[in-house]
Amino acid sequence: MSYLFVLCAAGCVSLLIYAIWQLYRQLGSAETVYRDRPPRGFELLWPVVNIMANSFGGFMGATKRAALLARLKRAGQEYSLTPEQFMGGKLVSALGFGAIGVILASDSTKLVGLLLGALLGFAYPDIWLRDHTLKRNLLILKALPFFLDIVTLSVEAGLNLTGALQKAVDRCPPGPLLVEVNRVLRDIRGGKPRVEALRAMADRLDYSPVSSLVSALVQGELMGSSLGPVLRAQSDQRRTERFLRAEKLAMEAPVKMLGPLIMFIFPCTFIVLGFPIVMKFMASGL
Repeated sequence: MSYLFVLCAAGCVSLLIYAIWQLYRQLGSAETVYRDRPPRGFELLWPVVNIMANSFGGFMGATKRAALLARLKRAGQEYSLTPEQFMGGKLVSALGFGAIGVILASDSTKLVGLLLGALLGFAYPDIWLRDHTLKRNLLILKALPFFLDIVTLSVEAGLNLTGALQKAVDRCPPGPLLVEVNRVLRDIRGGKPRVEALRAMADRLDYSPVSSLVSALVQGELMGSSLGPVLRAQSDQRRTERFLRAEKLAMEAPVKMLGPLIMFIFPCTFIVLGFPIVMKFMASGL
C-alpha cells in the first residue's frame, strides 16, 4: 500500500512539473529579437511576467491599452515592455507583495496584510514608471540647451535641419534626448517627412519644452523662415527654464526641511537645553 502511495505521489509531482514546463514553454517566453532589454525588476521575473501577460493581458480594454502604451512611450519603455507585459508585471508584483504582507503580519491580521501588500504591489510599477518618466524628462531638459546650441551653430554654418540634428547627435553626450532625436533621424531616412517625424517625437514625449521646440521648428519649416533665430531663441528659453527650475527648488528647500526640523532636530535641542535645568530643579527639591 505504501509503495502505491509513493508511486501516485511521484506521478502527481511529475505531472505538475510537466504542466509547469509546458506553461513556461508556451506562455513564458516573448519575442525579444527586435525589442530592448526589459527593466531589471521585470527581467528577474521575465517568464512569470510573460505567463501573466499572456494569461490576463487579453482582459485589458483598448482604451486602457492605449493609455498604458502612451505612458510607456513617455518613459521610453515602449520597445522594452508591451502594455500586456507591464500589466503582467503589476500582477506579479501584487502577488509578491501580498505574500510578503502575509509573512510579516500576525495571525489575526494576515488578511489585512495580504490586501495591503497586494495593493502596494499592484501600484508599485505605476510609481516606478512615473518616477522614471520624471527622471527622463529632467535629463532631457538638462540636455536641451547645449543640444540646441550645436544645432543652431550647424544651421548658421549652412547645414539643413536634418544635417544639423545629425551633427548635434555626433557631438553631444548620450542620453534620452539623443535616443529620441536618433529615432527622428531614422524616421526621416526611412521616408517619413521631417515635420511628421518631429511631431511624432513631440507626441511620444508629451513634454512641454519639447512640444514648444517642435512647434517652433514645424512653424519655421512650413513658413520657410530662417531657423537660426528660432533655434537660438529656443535655446535661450530652455536655459532660462533650467535656471528658473533651480531657483524654484532652492526656494522649496526650506519648506521641505521644516518637517524633519520640527520632528527630529528641535526635540533633541530642547532635551539638551532642558536637561541641566531639570536636573537643577530636582537637586533643589522642586
